[in-house]
Amino acid sequence: MSRVWPWLAAAASGALLTLCFPRFDQEWLCWLALTPLICAVWFSHPPARRRWLRNAALGYVAGIVFFTGAFSWLGSLGTLFGSAWLHALPLLLSLYLGLYFAFWSWFIGLLDGGDFRSSLKNLRTGIFGACAWVTLEWVRGWLFSGFGWNGLGVALHGDLPMIQIAEFTGVAGLSFLVAFSNLMVVIIVRRIAGEIGPVFLKRIRWEFSVSVALITVVFGYGIRTLLHKREGELVSLHVAAIQPNIPQSEKFDPQSEEKIFQQLDTLTTLAAASRPQLLLWPEAATPQGMFADEVNYRFVLNQARRGDFAMLIGTLDSDIQRHEDYNVATLLTDRGQHMQTYRKMHLVPFGEYMPLRHSFPLFAMIAGELVPGDFAPGREFTLLQLPQPSLKIAALICFEDTLGDLTRRFAKNGAQLLVNITNDGWFLRSAGAEQHLANALFRTVETRLPLIRCANTGVTCAVDPFGRVDAWLKPFEQGFAAREIKISANAPPTFYTKYGDVFTVACVIVTCVVLILRLKFR
Repeated sequence: MSRVWPWLAAAASGALLTLCFPRFDQEWLCWLALTPLICAVWFSHPPARRRWLRNAALGYVAGIVFFTGAFSWLGSLGTLFGSAWLHALPLLLSLYLGLYFAFWSWFIGLLDGGDFRSSLKNLRTGIFGACAWVTLEWVRGWLFSGFGWNGLGVALHGDLPMIQIAEFTGVAGLSFLVAFSNLMVVIIVRRIAGEIGPVFLKRIRWEFSVSVALITVVFGYGIRTLLHKREGELVSLHVAAIQPNIPQSEKFDPQSEEKIFQQLDTLTTLAAASRPQLLLWPEAATPQGMFADEVNYRFVLNQARRGDFAMLIGTLDSDIQRHEDYNVATLLTDRGQHMQTYRKMHLVPFGEYMPLRHSFPLFAMIAGELVPGDFAPGREFTLLQLPQPSLKIAALICFEDTLGDLTRRFAKNGAQLLVNITNDGWFLRSAGAEQHLANALFRTVETRLPLIRCANTGVTCAVDPFGRVDAWLKPFEQGFAAREIKISANAPPTFYTKYGDVFTVACVIVTCVVLILRLKFR
């Protein structure tokens, strides 16, 4: 049993972390989820010459369990395309993502948690371990184009008071707090267990006081922020969002084009009757894109002429001179006479482009059925100007609203409203759309800008500048929603908007310094 329990503990951490995210949403578990893995690394005793390898392997097991469970919705692509290989996509992805957990387990093994009698040393261990966790989440967010979903802090997406600190630190600050708390739980319990006796009450354990104080300060700041809103001058915007709920099996089928046109026409007619100032269609609304042919182009223009509203749609566009295709958001104003376009900057690997297509032709040939051609990324943080009321819109396409640094660059350039147009119908009735929203709502807290989301199958909703979600339509329900949104016309930029991931950079520096010193002296 002494040989088995560390591996069971590691797997338990992965399972507990999975329960923290949609659809389970047991966010309270995040404060304890890593403790079994930490105990396995610190309190099992393999031979010293291979301890580092065993520690890394324990983390790898936890990572595989977590990422396979949390991203199980990716297996829906196997059902959609009828491919056994795609059903295995969550496991295949976890074989790579699990390496981040492996590195963290190896790192906290270097911190050597064997002696817990010093409060200063214990606090250092907690801080260094939490910095390493933030560093790894940062690397995961950009390496190989990045897939930073479900960072540890995202587990707190439903805890409004706790997440308000993100206006300074981004999600990284919450990930730090949760990782630090997990480490301190193990350290404090172990120290108390070892000091029970005559002198137990005579010692001050500062690590306990500091940990409680840190959580209390973050929670207290959140309560204060929610009670004392700083919204400035408010502008009203009447919005109508269409959720066509077109099955993914029909969405790009030429034989379904007429049926889709009829659905969009009916919904737009009803939505236009509510007299919106901004009407939204989701990503890739028409089967072939607005600019694909005369039929699609005329159809979209006719819809834009139904009223005196601006119409934002997701579609495809091409640059003939560059021979490049783009996933774009187009804003039609003056009944379709004027167009503004934003080209999506962050493309989805294996969805909108095939990584290493030209470096490994065999790999590209095997995976090419899923992605026959690559989109080109946009190069400019283009803001779309809404004429009435005069507002600057950041049109985030698909998963772009899950990217903190990208979104805050739009905010820094003057965006007053975030709009996300997406199609999560690729993932059928899985937890994909719910996790997408859980990751996206932090953009509102980081920038203090409202977010409106228009999705093909859901979740179509609004998120206020404090992370509150107002669901407009039920998922997989065809219809439209008309709402009035209050927007701050002159809200000051947040610390995160102005300075970005400085907290993350500080964690990266601390991690690198600790790592260098530990390896040097060992």
